[in-house]
Order: sequence, then structure tokens, then C-alpha cells
Amino acid sequence: MTDDEMTLRSRMVATCRKMNETGINQGTAGNLSVRHGEGFLITPSSLPYDVMQPEDLVMMFWDGTYEGRRPSSEWRFHRDILKARADVNVVLHCHSHYATSVACHHRTIPAFHYMVGVMGGTTLRCARYATFGTQALSDAAIEALEDRMACLLGQHGQISLGTSLEGALWMAVEVETLARMYVQALALGEPPVLSDEEMGRVISQMKRMSYGLGPEEEGSNDVARPRAR
Repeated sequence: MTDDEMTLRSRMVATCRKMNETGINQGTAGNLSVRHGEGFLITPSSLPYDVMQPEDLVMMFWDGTYEGRRPSSEWRFHRDILKARADVNVVLHCHSHYATSVACHHRTIPAFHYMVGVMGGTTLRCARYATFGTQALSDAAIEALEDRMACLLGQHGQISLGTSLEGALWMAVEVETLARMYVQALALGEPPVLSDEEMGRVISQMKRMSYGLGPEEEGSNDVARPRAR
């Protein structure tokens, strides 16, 4: 095992523990994978994160074979998402409370808040239910994740994607935050939904911000200026 691989494995274990620390996961639920070499690294089955070590992570290949411990039962959707999405390096799955509560009602979260756009579209979709660990669940997840960086899984939990471990964890926390706000907003009735036109503007702004630009058109509302010497 190279030093680079050991570093990646250590970062994965640290991310798994942060999932529990932030409250988006508990016990042995949830799983994490990262594209690596000729396949991907994935968390093993039924091993609590607080005792997991870098050596426990499983190296899997695209044909479903693996080295080491038995991989997570959800390895199929990890493999299929990474194969289908060249723009994604990390797949994070957890059973965060509010996202799972919404998913238990098979609800797609609409654009009740502009931050829904961070997932890549005007909705946070909920995938149809399928038994955990099956190809049917993987197929449902792939469908719900089309042009999106996250989705809910019907009566199950959530999946969040990223180009980095930090990005995928941030996305998962954002999904849970939006789900919590949505549940609380529903207590007052169905919230108003932002139009597709407005969400188009929002998503455009977000894409620009991801390149290090501010939300305004360049030069339209600049307040920062070089410090006087």
C-alpha cells in the first residue's frame, strides 16, 4: 500500500467519523466510497466507524470483485454511480433523520428555498423504494441522481455526491438541513415554490461562485478594493 493510498484511507475514516459527529449518521448505518486506482475504496460491512481503521476499507473493482473485508451491502449503487458519473469521485450514503423522514413519505423536495439549487436543479428528488443492497435500488438511485448531486431514497435515507470527501460531506449536511427546514415549513402548510426562471438564475449564480466569483455580475456591485499602501 502506497503512502498516498494510506493517506486517502485515513481521510475516509475521518470523514466517516465526522458523519456521526455531525449527527447525520448513527451506528453502523451509512457508507462511503472514493474513486481510486482501477476501482474504488469503500467502507466494510457492519463495522462501527469508531473502531474502523484505514486497513479495514475495502478495495473494489468495477466487476464487483474485492480485496479484504466484505464490502458494504450497498456497494452496487456506489459502483454504478461512480461508473456513470465521471464528474463524481465520492459517494456518501447516510440515514440522516429529517431527510429519511421526508423519504419515508416518498416526497421530492421542491424549490421552497433557493439552496435546493445547490443539488443541481429545481428539486431534490426522491428515488422510488427498492430493497437495500439490490440492483433495483442502484437503478432507482441512478435515475434520481440524473443531473443532481444528491437524492433521497424512498423509505431509506439519502445519497450525496462530491468531487472530494469534504464536498460530499458538506452536501449531505446541506441535504439534511434543507429536509429539516422543509418539514418545519410544512407545519404551516405547503410552502410557496420558487419559479423555474428564478431557480435558473440561482443555479447560474451558484455555478459562478464555484469558480471563485461573487454572486453579482462582475463589477456590478464591487465593494472590495486594494488596501492603500
